[in-house]
Amino acid sequence: MIAVDTNLLVYAHRKAAPMHGAARTALGSLIEGQAAWAVPWPCCHEFLSVMTNRRLWKDGAVTIEEAWAQVEAWAASPSSRLIGETDDHLALLGDLVRRPRVWGPVVHDARIAAICIAHGVDVLFTCDRDFSFFPELRTHNPLRG
Repeated sequence: MIAVDTNLLVYAHRKAAPMHGAARTALGSLIEGQAAWAVPWPCCHEFLSVMTNRRLWKDGAVTIEEAWAQVEAWAASPSSRLIGETDDHLALLGDLVRRPRVWGPVVHDARIAAICIAHGVDVLFTCDRDFSFFPELRTHNPLRG
């Protein structure tokens, strides 16, 4: 199963993003495909926060209704899953956050990594290099040539 990080969701949704076309193509292939793919719940939350943040977008943020409709559309894909914390989350997260250089914003990435590991995600599509701190989760940047 492929999981999708927030940055790819934002780039695919935001037409003004420099990598919009490539992100939309990558996400579109998952949405239209037969293979299972997932969005971790923290990435849904972060997508909603980023897309509706008026301070980030000079050309205008989207409304919460628009952002929520997009999350619902992704969730409606027959092959999609929304994944969250499991019963063993405390132990998994504890192992990840106790590693060197995992502090501040990387703790959020550790949470996503723990969720992906618990659900048996094969690869996380992301543009974020901080996931390299968690080698047990394979990553791929679909926006790189």
